[in-house]
Amino acid sequence: MTDWRDAVDAGLELSVVGSFSSVGPAVRRRLFDWPTPRADALAGRTVLITGPTSGLGRAAAERLADLGARLVLVGRSAERLALLHDELAQHHGADRFLTVVADMGSLASVRSAVDLILSRESRLDVLVDSAGAIFPRRELGPDRIERTFATLVVGPFALVAGLRPLLRAPGGRVIAVTSGGQYAQRLPLDDLEYETGAYEGTRAYARAKRAQVALMREWARRLAPDGIAAMAMHPGWADTPGLAEALPGFHRLMRPILRTPAEGIDTLVWLATAPDGARFSGGLFLDRRRRPFDRLPTTRLSLDARRTLWERVSVLATPAQAGVLA
Repeated sequence: MTDWRDAVDAGLELSVVGSFSSVGPAVRRRLFDWPTPRADALAGRTVLITGPTSGLGRAAAERLADLGARLVLVGRSAERLALLHDELAQHHGADRFLTVVADMGSLASVRSAVDLILSRESRLDVLVDSAGAIFPRRELGPDRIERTFATLVVGPFALVAGLRPLLRAPGGRVIAVTSGGQYAQRLPLDDLEYETGAYEGTRAYARAKRAQVALMREWARRLAPDGIAAMAMHPGWADTPGLAEALPGFHRLMRPILRTPAEGIDTLVWLATAPDGARFSGGLFLDRRRRPFDRLPTTRLSLDARRTLWERVSVLATPAQAGVLA
């Protein structure tokens, strides 16, 4: 028999606005009596975060640092990383924050970051893929890969693959921060880099996020023998500079009910601190609950399609080692 609370939660999910807005966490927190993580929940653990200098990545970095984590902060701007480092070190009275300059849209930059991290760290408990970007025009990155797909899919793929040895620490997990926008987009496997049709930045972003979620399901399956869990979460509609810049009309209209960044990253923190990450592996989560991967039948990716996506991204990310990650 379905619990009445589950019925309320399902109703919110079907409404979309009630689920993705600030209404969702306000109602669900009371319905399910969400526990607060212990103050030392991540003491002695190392967490890597991409895109930590603004928006949800910044909120996640601050919250995970509050819970005692050692942080590896990976971002494009050395200046902004240094500022974040100094603020965190001053606030916590200790320097447990490593900064690594890397552009997730450049494979050479990602590989340099991997080499540095492998030389500096002995273990990695959590890898949070939260870096994101929306480009108004179709452009190619330094590897001749469309920039959105390079930054959101290919670069993170290379990062996880390169840091796989460190993630074998007991309880290691990979958490991808995705977007509810991916629900509305089909991912054409024959046009991953948006070479046909009129390019639209927000649509390219949503497509890339759908690829990201599909790859998390494949990572979960392929990392399981190493004891590493992989999962995705989406933050709902959070009030961030990125949202205001990319969708100004939507931001103005919905601002009264947008989530705070802290509400947006609550599920990320829950997944990072949960004692048994393996039980979440392969899932997509919002507000501490497993959610469907698809809302529309036309966007669904079969297992064969996910395997094809994996193979194509593997070739893009590691052209000299195609097939090694199979």
